[in-house]
Amino acid sequence: MIDRIVRSRLFYRLSEIAIPLLSWLIITVPIWLSPFHPALVAYFIIAFELYFLYKSITNAYYASLSFQRINQENRINYAKKLTKLKLAQTIKHFIIIPNYKEPIYKIESTINSFIRNDYPYKNIYLVLAFEKKEEDEAREKCAILEKKFSFFFNEIIDCYHTLVENEVQGKASNQTYAGKIIEKYAEENKLDPEKIIITVCDADSRLPKNYFSYLTHRYLQDQDRLYHFYWAPVLLYNNFWQLPFFVRIQATLSSVLRLSLLSNKENLIQISTYSTSLKLLQKINFWDVNIIPEDWHVYYQAFFALGEKVKTIPLYTIIGGDAVYSGTVIKTLTNRYEQEKRWAWGVSDVPYAINKLFTTPHINFLKKMRKVLFLIESHLLWPTSFFILTLSASIPPLINPIFKRTVLGFILPKLSGLILSFASSMLVLYVYLDLKLRQKVNQKTSYTQLPLLIVQWYLLPVVSFFLSSLPALDAHTRLLFGKKIKYQVTEKV
Repeated sequence: MIDRIVRSRLFYRLSEIAIPLLSWLIITVPIWLSPFHPALVAYFIIAFELYFLYKSITNAYYASLSFQRINQENRINYAKKLTKLKLAQTIKHFIIIPNYKEPIYKIESTINSFIRNDYPYKNIYLVLAFEKKEEDEAREKCAILEKKFSFFFNEIIDCYHTLVENEVQGKASNQTYAGKIIEKYAEENKLDPEKIIITVCDADSRLPKNYFSYLTHRYLQDQDRLYHFYWAPVLLYNNFWQLPFFVRIQATLSSVLRLSLLSNKENLIQISTYSTSLKLLQKINFWDVNIIPEDWHVYYQAFFALGEKVKTIPLYTIIGGDAVYSGTVIKTLTNRYEQEKRWAWGVSDVPYAINKLFTTPHINFLKKMRKVLFLIESHLLWPTSFFILTLSASIPPLINPIFKRTVLGFILPKLSGLILSFASSMLVLYVYLDLKLRQKVNQKTSYTQLPLLIVQWYLLPVVSFFLSSLPALDAHTRLLFGKKIKYQVTEKV
């Protein structure tokens, strides 16, 4: 028994360090391999760049497809269509807002987006999920919010999560506590868990007017609804013109890439704000309470528990979100770095998925492998792409001067530049989509601001390094050496 436990822990630790170690190997391969096999390094770099070109083209294609579908879906009156569905009135919506020390005006802004919805029934319950250690301030905020908004909801439920042993501070533990409060409420009021949709909504997310009507209609039309998550992209445009220049670029790129995820249905996994049934959450015992990044994790948690039916269903509408803004440039950049590091800590899901790969015989192995490989690919490209795409092509000729005099050594920098130029041409489409998306959320661009928005893309490599690759590499390195990170609420003023 003891030997089996030791072997299990050893295997988990090996799978835990595998991707961080591989990240460092990929980043440094041009340095340590060029003295011996520079041609091999060159082929690796070219292959990586061609793969990046492929990803750039497919992201642009999916982003365009999503934008087109959003335009189409927005012309459909789902509120009217709901009135023709017999079960529509039986669906109950519980919205969890997990929060800790969030300014009350942020929460109010989010709630205002709920009450402006076109949902034809008053079947919406608001769950204010506070943390116990903020209790006095939280209860004061709750009283204000209940007084202001109680008329608009069937009921407002407040709960105060206390961190207990084996729990990690963050959204997951908070949401599980709130989810079990909803479960108890449903039992006491004899509500069917299959007819309860739980929406996890960040305190700075603004749901579109058609969200609950669209979601309810999609849910009722879905044969496998008890195995599905539902997600609309959270685009970081709420405070766009407040943001420092560098953070604005990152917010733009993140928003367009999230848009592209929406139409890539095979690999779609929810981010940040999403919905699912109470029944599904009960089947998996809610969110695991010992993890930090909860959105992808709960997807894999459900997939390995319930099998191939688990999917994330796209909702072709737009949720508004705040990008990081902390008042000053330095503080904003620091908090943005910490936020990206926390997101990249999702690499800790890899050992979880690898272990589940061998302990879930009820799921087809090849389908499990595809899910695990997608997770690995996502977290492997995050810290490594900048280094391979910007620096690596110049290293083999510098380290190995003989290689520089070969045909391959001569053309490597030129071929790399050509491939990256093709990939960079996709940014033209990104700029166009960015302008159109911001029009939809009333963040318009004046003619005087347009040149600056175009010029900013030339700084993308610098921004990608400091606000994406470096914090991701930081997270990987911490995991490699067994140094955990603590959940920190990202300040957004």
